[in-house]
Amino acid sequence: PVFEGPFDLLLHLILKEEVDLWKISLTQIVDTFCAEVESMEHVDLDLATEFLLIAATLVELKARRLLPGRDDVELDEELARFEERDLLLARLLECKTFQDAARVLHAQLVVASRSVARTAGPEEPFRSLAPDPLERVPLDALVAAARRGLAPKPEPEVDTDHVAPIRASVRDAIETVLALLPAHGAVRFRDLALGVRERLEVIVRFLAVLELFKQGVVDLEQTETFGELVVRPLAEGERVALDIASLAEWGDDEHAAEAEAATDEPVAR
Repeated sequence: PVFEGPFDLLLHLILKEEVDLWKISLTQIVDTFCAEVESMEHVDLDLATEFLLIAATLVELKARRLLPGRDDVELDEELARFEERDLLLARLLECKTFQDAARVLHAQLVVASRSVARTAGPEEPFRSLAPDPLERVPLDALVAAARRGLAPKPEPEVDTDHVAPIRASVRDAIETVLALLPAHGAVRFRDLALGVRERLEVIVRFLAVLELFKQGVVDLEQTETFGELVVRPLAEGERVALDIASLAEWGDDEHAAEAEAATDEPVAR
């Protein structure tokens, strides 16, 4: 056989270029590993994982070598061989790195488990040597400190001057879109955004259309990628009642009372 031994030795031989990967028999490797697993009393999951990683990588590389590639791609055979070998080497090194890190962490855990933190105080000869922090503190100072600690704290004032007001509301945009939609037929989204100057307002109006589509009020049609978006209001029998209360997720606090008082009646425009 080209190679016999543990997978750490395989990694070592690949590093020293003493093993030709293409002459390695995958069948023999699998049979040897299965025989080793059957002889174990308990299956080592780490060893099985390492084996699956290496075996899968070898199968992938050999399949890539055997299957025909693209005719328009010309690669030097020697460079391709080294590239595939380096790919396997990188995966083996990654697996070995995590294995070494796991061993170090396990060793540190074992060492730390043998240590117990001290919970007892100082012994009696040294306990009296510690200074009393309240020895020179008068009683009225302690009372004053206790009153300050128990006194109610003033409510913090949050300065909101730096917060910019909401210039465009999704809820208001929904009302605008419903007002612009015709009773029958369809309308382009471009027409729904006529007269809008800022890009932010166009985005908010588009979000309003998506919300109406999500709730089953309108239907959207687009025949091609980046094509014209057509908004078609659904008929009364197909339309679902607009859930105004769910619009509170858009964060319009000024409409909170309206959301709480909303009903399940369809919104007619």
